[in-house]
Amino acid sequence: MAEQAAARRRVLILCTGNSCRSQMAEGWINHLFGTRWLARSAGTRPAAAVHPLAVRAMVEVGVDISGNRPEHVDEHLDQPWDLVVTVCDSARESCPIFPRPVEQIHVSFPDPAEVTGSEDERMALFRAVRDDIRARLLPELARRG
Repeated sequence: MAEQAAARRRVLILCTGNSCRSQMAEGWINHLFGTRWLARSAGTRPAAAVHPLAVRAMVEVGVDISGNRPEHVDEHLDQPWDLVVTVCDSARESCPIFPRPVEQIHVSFPDPAEVTGSEDERMALFRAVRDDIRARLLPELARRG
């Protein structure tokens, strides 16, 4: 089992708050590509908690991110990453310099936490972003390993 874990590629998903988009991406990657990739997520200005609607949206597709917590990107700078993915424009602009060479890509998604309206309207955007992450980000990882 340790050999299998060591063979997995490591991807860090960066966002500003690390409460929605990056958490959903981490959940998708670990759930669907867990034998090939180990995903972690972090934020440039992490929120206090994972957004409850992000947790709910992922539970709807069988992915549990309820035990996750927002982390600051600085906690991950000295770790060896195979890929860094920014999922919001703000994180891309403020992405720190990693001490080791690492491939970086940008796949932007709207922030569902910023939407106002009824819970049903807000939940609809969380679902749309969740599904868009699966449709656009996961093929990028599939191409890379």
